[in-house]
Amino acid sequence: MTGNLRLSWSAPAREWVEAIPLGNGRIGAMVFGGARARIQVNDATIWSGHPDGPAEALDAVVAAGAGPERLAEVRAAIDAGDLRRAEALVMTFEGRYSQEYLPFVDLTLDTHGVRGEPARILDLDESHVTERLDVAGSAVTRRTFVSAPARCLFVEYIADGPVLDVDVALTTPLRAVGRDVAAAGITLDLVAPVDGAPLHEPGEPAHVYDGGFDHFATAALAVHSDGTQGRDGDYLRVRGASRLLIALSTSSRAGLWWDGPDGADWRTSSREEIRERARTTARAALARAERFTEHVADIRDHVSGARFAIGGRRAGTWDVHRDVLHGADEGLRATVLAEYGRYLLGASSRAGGPAANLQGIWNQDLRPPWSSNYTININTQMNYWPAPVVGLDDPAAPLAALVRRLRDNGTEVARRLYGARGWVAHHNSDLWGWSLPVGMGHGAPSWAIWMMGGVWLTHNLWDRYEFSGDRALLSETVWPLLRGAALFCLDWIVDDPATGGLRTTPSTSPENLYVGPDGRPEALSVSTAADIALIRSLLQRARVAIADLGLADPLDAELAKALDRLPSLTVGADGRLREWSADLMDEDPRHRHLSPLVALYPLDLVDTPSLSAAARRFLDARGPGAMGWSWAWKVALRARLGDAAQARALLLEAFTPFDRDHQAHAPVDGSQWGGLLPNLFSTHPPVQLDGNYGFTAAIAEMLVQSHRGRVELLPALPAEWPHGRVTGLRVRGGLAVDLSWVGGAVESAVFRDLRGAPHQVVVAHGDRLSELDVPAHGAAALS
Repeated sequence: MTGNLRLSWSAPAREWVEAIPLGNGRIGAMVFGGARARIQVNDATIWSGHPDGPAEALDAVVAAGAGPERLAEVRAAIDAGDLRRAEALVMTFEGRYSQEYLPFVDLTLDTHGVRGEPARILDLDESHVTERLDVAGSAVTRRTFVSAPARCLFVEYIADGPVLDVDVALTTPLRAVGRDVAAAGITLDLVAPVDGAPLHEPGEPAHVYDGGFDHFATAALAVHSDGTQGRDGDYLRVRGASRLLIALSTSSRAGLWWDGPDGADWRTSSREEIRERARTTARAALARAERFTEHVADIRDHVSGARFAIGGRRAGTWDVHRDVLHGADEGLRATVLAEYGRYLLGASSRAGGPAANLQGIWNQDLRPPWSSNYTININTQMNYWPAPVVGLDDPAAPLAALVRRLRDNGTEVARRLYGARGWVAHHNSDLWGWSLPVGMGHGAPSWAIWMMGGVWLTHNLWDRYEFSGDRALLSETVWPLLRGAALFCLDWIVDDPATGGLRTTPSTSPENLYVGPDGRPEALSVSTAADIALIRSLLQRARVAIADLGLADPLDAELAKALDRLPSLTVGADGRLREWSADLMDEDPRHRHLSPLVALYPLDLVDTPSLSAAARRFLDARGPGAMGWSWAWKVALRARLGDAAQARALLLEAFTPFDRDHQAHAPVDGSQWGGLLPNLFSTHPPVQLDGNYGFTAAIAEMLVQSHRGRVELLPALPAEWPHGRVTGLRVRGGLAVDLSWVGGAVESAVFRDLRGAPHQVVVAHGDRLSELDVPAHGAAALS
């Protein structure tokens, strides 16, 4: 795979959904370009709220009467068929709401004398944006990138002569509390709100700034040029330069908390100390002579991942409007979609920073859709589906950090609300590790009441272990979190007097409803398929972890007994995989969520022809796509079933350019489908990036799968993709594979060991099975 993949936009952005995303996991930037260039900047630690918010909310819910005794009342009401009482009781377990991810600052660069509207080019392999400006007839190159080694956003101008006259400004949509403009730079101080209500709570104040937490932050610009520099009001003016370098750094009290929540530094640091951190970082960044070289080396070392060339074309500069959104080369479009999701995850999630949220790391709205939070009944999980498959080890690390914070808060939630061991998380979370149900006592149980959010997240962590084969990762990171989630599940499942087995109650199927006995839509049930699949898989994996680590853990016997009594996946009278524990009518037969099929993908519990047929019927009944993330899941599910033609058809739907109002909230019933925005962001609508990440995982699933002890090559390859190549895809067990195909059949496959241990691999390619021995630190080829 020689040559870089670049995406081109022929003109500057006129609105946010045309801007180009850059990021280093902590700083996110949306590059608009042009003569008056706006760079909208986010800091991944700038959320509304404060560290004590989750604990205070739990205290309030418990004080209002929620707890194990009321849980017993909920269960009794469900058993008695009194769903109105059960619903009223269970809604008292709802806290307020998780907090919002917020915009930070805007950097404006007014470059005088620019002629025309310069194109913008994003290099997906080196993570930078380049523009060629015509300034009074002289050629100027402007390059923008966000460096992880330097912890800064950089903007570099290089001109043929001293023609650069640039006005530099820094503003914030938050509450500014100080500004210092000098010849060498700008410092902007601000505070974030201590509470931010989601759009679905219109009765609450949009933002509350006053509270016990000093939510202070600073953005610092350092500027160097070979021209003259000076202050003019709120602007820093550069005149007569041929070289101009700008470095922007951020620092926040919330960032100090994220870096070390148990330490005193975030509580005791003064505003001046926080401000000086940002200034020092920005000034030091200007002195890094090899800043761009080290940035590119860092990208290639930490966030490159697999490379796709479906149809054979990859390297080059491709016009997004012409070649991707409206192009005829289907292979190229699939390649770009797969590569873009890989790029976005590497830019929005890096070790040491927070996890990627609903909008990755990019947001310009003070009240973003769905709070731009962590929605953990599918969306956050989907963000990280591609990470182990395309080899994004460094970007995968923040998810474990988020789960640890959920564990820290969720341990008390499990104990005080449910009388359970371990830890629990529900439907929403945020930077502060919110783990309570949300809804303020009026949130519909269909989305607010779900106790499996944390359980599902641990499966992402398990995948990271399975693909890497890293025992240290298992013992130090995955197992402690997995064990706590398993303990909660062991206490959450209770005796089922009707069957003599175990059940979950109350149980919901995320965001879906069935038609109750009186014709009303209902959410509460027992033992939904999603609950059972997630719990069964977790308990199985916990037992594997105990064995892999050689532990003498008494928990193993408890896990084994519970697994023997858990119900199995069942097939309804209509031939579909059952969503509920009985044959019930869907309130919305085309519902966007596919919760029972978590058993098929990303889990692997659909392991018989009859279950596969039932899963296929379920997908058929749900119909085609609806919005980005739902499309992505459907593509992955079809790939897992080997339904290549259906997977391709869904992808073609997902390629549709979105030409409606991108800010309007479409109805969730799927009547208005999403698509791709001008900058290739996936939209619900509004914008939601889980679809972008999910498409990468789904396309990889069409090309290579590894389940139940064997690797399958080209398991769901459409006939319209007859040739292509992919390098660096990971398979379970610590292997990578470079694969090429011609005429729809494998041409060659080279497996490489990643962990220094010999492997024997059973490979399925077409109708053939081959056994390969991969030596430690070596490779084995199949052709």
